[in-house]
Amino acid sequence: MKFNALIPELSVKDIKKSKWFYIEIIGFQLEYERTDDKFAFLSLNGAQIMIEEVNGFWNTGVLEYPFGRGINFQILTNDIQPIVERLIQNEFLLFREPTVNEYKSKHNLIKELEFLVQDPDGYLLRFSQESSS
Repeated sequence: MKFNALIPELSVKDIKKSKWFYIEIIGFQLEYERTDDKFAFLSLNGAQIMIEEVNGFWNTGVLEYPFGRGINFQILTNDIQPIVERLIQNEFLLFREPTVNEYKSKHNLIKELEFLVQDPDGYLLRFSQESSS
């Protein structure tokens, strides 16, 4: 496995609950884990994240819900709809409903269908797919 140049590591309150959310609900794959450290390395369509149960080693301040204030993680996928359906079936509230957004880049206009959801610890996740509409 090739590691990305940037891989966020998220502190989580309950590693089992977070693994269930990311793997069973979102669709990430478990690449490897260190159960003694309550750590997991996950991937989805080339996106990579690490999750580790809060242990006090990395805290620069008090951790309060929602974790990760001021940041959202954009994760590209081929089709957001199955993820949305699993979230709704499991009674997760979407932070933002699926919407087509346009973003200007240096040479063109990018259109993406995207939605946002908070994970069990409040991290804001933005799932997007290319949109032709």
